[in-house]
Amino acid sequence: MGKEEMRDGVPLTNLDQPLFDGAEATKRELVDYLDAVRDVILPELRGRPLSVIRALRGQKPFMQKNLPKYAPPWLERVTMWAESSHRDVTYALCEDRRSLLWFANQRAVEYHPTLVRAGEWDRCTRLVLDIDPPAGSVFTTAVRAARLVGRALAELGMAGAVKTSGAKGLHVVVPIRDTPIEHAAAATRALAARAERLDPELATTAFVREERGGKVFLDDTRVGGATVVAAYSPRVRAGTPVSFPVAWEDLDQVTPADFTLRNAATLALSSEPWADLLPAPQPVADVLVEEGREIPVARVQAMHEGKRRARALRAEGEPG
Repeated sequence: MGKEEMRDGVPLTNLDQPLFDGAEATKRELVDYLDAVRDVILPELRGRPLSVIRALRGQKPFMQKNLPKYAPPWLERVTMWAESSHRDVTYALCEDRRSLLWFANQRAVEYHPTLVRAGEWDRCTRLVLDIDPPAGSVFTTAVRAARLVGRALAELGMAGAVKTSGAKGLHVVVPIRDTPIEHAAAATRALAARAERLDPELATTAFVREERGGKVFLDDTRVGGATVVAAYSPRVRAGTPVSFPVAWEDLDQVTPADFTLRNAATLALSSEPWADLLPAPQPVADVLVEEGREIPVARVQAMHEGKRRARALRAEGEPG
């Protein structure tokens, strides 16, 4: 058992242990990093139900949504219905430095807030397109696809900001005035479809991986209670990369590997903050909502297609 330290009233333990296999970092470096970037990451987390990915020693990393019973009573929380697990879940709200340090001490490496605010479950504050390039492609492929989204937004008089996902892709984030979830969902589908039409040889909205044909996937399913990794959040990946904001004009000069737990705090404090890169909340173009209502929901469409194929296979196997 390592020596315990205190910071802002939070006990910090085992700080010199490796963070996880391949992290190239210790738990202390995680704590120090999150503390250093607290002024830029906390605005992304405040008021939003939070899921985290924890990396406990001797265990595979796992996503934690439900706040554990041993969480301190001062940690703010909110209970909401989780559609994915069909039950009420008590989520944490990470509102301040003390809360962030507590999570860091719990070996919470990744921070995934929802796109809705606590108590405003039926309203969305952002549209998000997850730019997911195919395996083995160069990062410039993802950049080209993100620029398609930027063009599609500009044609509508809208704007977004972009950050690395901390994996191999990018997130295009569009702040919007509080919008009903069903309208935001429709607008996200239509935005992806418009971007795809700008270059169908590069980008696709095909939800089923086998149907993408080696193209960049424009994932339009991040809506409402869905989560997106926060800007400045580390990721549980080799080298501990960080999801990092990038100005549109700088995208051609970076790769996701440029931003890691080792250097991201220094870079964050010397570059334009994500909050300043994000445009002001804007109304969603009515035409996007109208177009999106005509586009099937990708997950539902894929589920129905899977059932259809299964029935077809069963029918082929039945004796005539």
